[in-house]
Amino acid sequence: MLGPRIMKLHRYIDHDSQMTPIDFEVTRYDYKKLLYNATFCLVPRGRRLGSFRFLEVLQAGCIPVLLSNEWELPFSEVIDWNKAAIWADERLLFQVPSIVRSISHTQLLALRQQTQFLWDTYFSSVEKIVLSTLEIIKDRVSRHLSRDLVMWNTQPGATWLLPEYNDSLASFPFFYPQLGNAVGERFTAVIYATTPVTLTSSPLFKLIRMIAKSAYIHKMIVIWHCDVAPPSSNRWPADLGVPVLVKTRNIKTIGSRFYPYQEIETDAVFSFDEDCILTTDEIDFALSVWREFPERIVGYPARSHHWDESKKRWSYSSRWSNEYSMVLTGAAIYHRYYNYLYTYGLSPRLTNTVDDAQNCEDILLNFLVSHVTKLPPIKVTQRKQYREALLPNSSKTMPWTDAFHFAQRQICIDTFANIFGYMPLIRSKTRMDPILFKDPVSNLRKKYKQIELVNT
Repeated sequence: MLGPRIMKLHRYIDHDSQMTPIDFEVTRYDYKKLLYNATFCLVPRGRRLGSFRFLEVLQAGCIPVLLSNEWELPFSEVIDWNKAAIWADERLLFQVPSIVRSISHTQLLALRQQTQFLWDTYFSSVEKIVLSTLEIIKDRVSRHLSRDLVMWNTQPGATWLLPEYNDSLASFPFFYPQLGNAVGERFTAVIYATTPVTLTSSPLFKLIRMIAKSAYIHKMIVIWHCDVAPPSSNRWPADLGVPVLVKTRNIKTIGSRFYPYQEIETDAVFSFDEDCILTTDEIDFALSVWREFPERIVGYPARSHHWDESKKRWSYSSRWSNEYSMVLTGAAIYHRYYNYLYTYGLSPRLTNTVDDAQNCEDILLNFLVSHVTKLPPIKVTQRKQYREALLPNSSKTMPWTDAFHFAQRQICIDTFANIFGYMPLIRSKTRMDPILFKDPVSNLRKKYKQIELVNT
């Protein structure tokens, strides 16, 4: 027997129409809108124990309420579905309302966040489903390299945590906060050099002396990517108190600056271009900020991206503004794990694009870190210029001032977005400054005194 509401609707239906009263009632609602606006979604069994509704619900960010006794959920070997779904006995349907009402707001938020994480990481494409399956098989075969279940069920997910890197959660930047680990105090400076050195007053040597003044420097590694041999050992700055290693072999591509060299023994890697002009205070301050955000890139030169509607593509912008989405590695600090991920975790299509252009390696690292963390980088202080200025009478043209160099970067950013399948870069307006920065108080009260004295 039809309910009063259906009966009322039935009186207004054209009797010559093929639509039944129940069909009319159902078509009043948009299923997709209901799904995306619901908090809980029932997932009853289909022809078998499982149902395609389960993945629909995950995609919508709705908390699945499973009504299929003895159903083994996908990837349950590694995924803890108790953090994302609710089970109800299909024989006791009237208990479902009381079950969902008993869930606190905090639990509800955690469940919804987990559904989005699991969907995006393991189920949002056929490629991810296949890759996750292969990674599970890989963990079965190589038990000694198998990933902890925490890695599978916590951002960024096991597919971005390469077991060959380390089997300890404490070695990955993403797990520092939850494990309560203290980030190491010291850093390794990696300096990318492409210009022959002829004078002791060269930008490279000035930078080395400035870095050596930091109380936190552990070691310096110079990546010598130059056709001319590096200076002999007796010409390098002496009495630094810090070892300086020069890498010359197998430096064939610009991406070699992000290779996971065994000599990098600290978690913190401070990347410099040879003509960087940061002061020691700026270096130390960036390190102090990075210790609070070890999963991100932290540094000085910021850039942004935007969608060019006229060209229907993503574009690169070096225009100074309050908003940015990239921090370039000409003066930036990051976790050494990203060297490993850049070298062994990225698609060859991405790294080949960089190697062919001999450009855009810094943009690709930003894509990688934002893709993995779903977070923007962090810019420190307001410095605009971070590289050695050209002499007025110099005929030398630096690559970063060349129009072709900039055009390549425009192409790179759109190419990377197409290969990733979306734009992972995230815009931010956050800027970290030292305490009392620019405050009208004595400079003696400030910890990083040099920062306000530099030309910004």
